[in-house]
Amino acid sequence: MKAVDFFCGAGGLTRGLLDAGIKVITGFDRDERCRHTYEHNNPGVRFIAADIREMGLKDLLAKSRLRKYDDVLFAGCAPCQPFSSQRKGNGDRQDTTLLCEFGRIVEDALPGYVLVENVPGIAKVRGFSTFRRFLQMLETKGYSYVYDILDAKRFGVPQNRRRLVLLASRHFRPSLPQPKYGDSFRPFMTVRQAISHFPEIRAGECHKDIPNHVAASIEALNLERLRHTPHDGGDRRSWPIHLRLECHKGNYEGHTDVYGRMAWDRPAPALTGRCHSISNGRYGHPEQDRAISLREAAAIQSFPDGYVFFGSKKHVAMQIGNAVPVRLAEHIGKHIIDLRSS
Repeated sequence: MKAVDFFCGAGGLTRGLLDAGIKVITGFDRDERCRHTYEHNNPGVRFIAADIREMGLKDLLAKSRLRKYDDVLFAGCAPCQPFSSQRKGNGDRQDTTLLCEFGRIVEDALPGYVLVENVPGIAKVRGFSTFRRFLQMLETKGYSYVYDILDAKRFGVPQNRRRLVLLASRHFRPSLPQPKYGDSFRPFMTVRQAISHFPEIRAGECHKDIPNHVAASIEALNLERLRHTPHDGGDRRSWPIHLRLECHKGNYEGHTDVYGRMAWDRPAPALTGRCHSISNGRYGHPEQDRAISLREAAAIQSFPDGYVFFGSKKHVAMQIGNAVPVRLAEHIGKHIIDLRSS
């Protein structure tokens, strides 16, 4: 079975599908900076820097090197930040149209299978939204589909990460994979299992032998705050008064994750593209006085330790935080193969 990965980024979904036994032919993304990471770690898969809004069926046929799509999976994990629960303000809403553009490609090419992964909020928009229009297109073109919210921690990812996953097919009535971790299954994977094997480093330091094991620098005041944050899940409520932010003084109890530490024996909080910064979430190391390193963030996203990221620290954090967790993608890929062969 073959696949084309739209919005491929650094290749989390591609890596998971490859690990499941699906042959990914091409990854499309408009961010050229992802090319080195993507191609280095997924040899044989072509990275095409292209904006889906400027692509038509003729472009797809030429760039994907595929003539027929009847037995091909189109994976479209379009960024839709305006629907994220962590989005602040209105911002640039251009990316709300990307699912619509992916739908246009699906409508023209009619692949045998379609996979969409996105933030849960995209299905909550009222009225005839982008998501509802996408579903209508699938119905019109003869697809059966199913969608629901999957939590990555239930598929072996050491992270609380709830995502909408949609699977559609023109060949069978699809279903979604069942959880493998939690409840009566295996225990959830934890932060300790993901990152405790990495050697200690300081804030601002880069390990000389381990790629991407680099921690962001921290200014003196924030380093003092982190030193007053209890190990193994502590947060800013333990700070002395003189270290508290003005917006946190008084009886304000909200946003305790900011400047907080991860807990060793629980899944991590959901990572974002700023997961290397203690001021952007509970991204403090459980016991070392620093944020998690980029290598540790990648491990929490279930990338293998040998998956090397290229680019500035800021962009690598974006590559990691925006990726589909590899193990979640692998479970979905194996499920698609099982459905196809049954």
